[in-house]
Amino acid sequence: MTMQTQGIHHITAFVGDVQRNADFYAGILGLRLVKKTINFDAPEVYHLYFGNEQGSPGTIITFFPYSQGRKGRIGGGQVGVTTYAVPVGSMDFWKQRLAAYQIPVTEVSRIGESYLSFADFDGLRIELVEREEGALSTWSFGGVTPEHAIKGFGGAVLYSTNPEKTADTLSNTLGLERITEGDGYIRYRSTGDVGNIIDLKAAPVPHGAGGSGTVHHIAWRAKDDAEQLEWGRRVQSHGYQPTPVQDRQYFNAIYFREEGGILFEIATDPPGFARDEAPDALGQKLMLPAWFEPHRAVIEENLTPFEIREIEVEQG
Repeated sequence: MTMQTQGIHHITAFVGDVQRNADFYAGILGLRLVKKTINFDAPEVYHLYFGNEQGSPGTIITFFPYSQGRKGRIGGGQVGVTTYAVPVGSMDFWKQRLAAYQIPVTEVSRIGESYLSFADFDGLRIELVEREEGALSTWSFGGVTPEHAIKGFGGAVLYSTNPEKTADTLSNTLGLERITEGDGYIRYRSTGDVGNIIDLKAAPVPHGAGGSGTVHHIAWRAKDDAEQLEWGRRVQSHGYQPTPVQDRQYFNAIYFREEGGILFEIATDPPGFARDEAPDALGQKLMLPAWFEPHRAVIEENLTPFEIREIEVEQG
């Protein structure tokens, strides 16, 4: 039986200043901070999760903000562009909103679709595309209401140092359907209604360098722990060495690096972000796994305070 992922579970990136990160993704893009925790491997660094109201798989972008970190360089072995889907008819709203916040934008086309392309405050490349698929958001913040709000990921653009190998992994390991190609990209589709369109740049891209403004990894969906174990066996049968299962509190994860250099994760949909906070209180408190709780005072002292706030448009 051919296994197929539903698509993107989450995308994780490096950024710099934590307040500027929150201002961009919550204050300007209108996403909800659904979890404020720490990097379990580096507890002096936040791990922030932004998504829809519930933090549903396919909507979640996560960040490691580190103000002293080096600047990265987008290139091969990375997600080059993170794509968000917005409702059909809402692009003019986003053009006006981004212009009001003085975010430079470029209108581009790719494989028959029009995109609004821009960068966040750290240089991470983002684009918006209108799509019929995907439920409307139920979250409103800072002037972004459901009829215009980001639904979740439209997908991602992958930059590979070896696109032929990456293409093989997308098709034969992850089960994505290769549907078309054009404009220098190969397009794949998964079975989900968000996070479902992956464009692979067809030409090799020179290696990037990790750091602020770059994506660390892209995670694909597994419906539960049992399916994740099947994915682990499948990945191994295709010549990769996946990690043991890692407990990330809100999902379980395995990782492997495909031959084009991109770090792939396979993450479970459950248990989700409401396992340790009420749904209406998500993201309001620093949440720590049990093994870090005895060190809460020291951890909090080492983290820079920030707030989720509406961002005023400068008049002038």
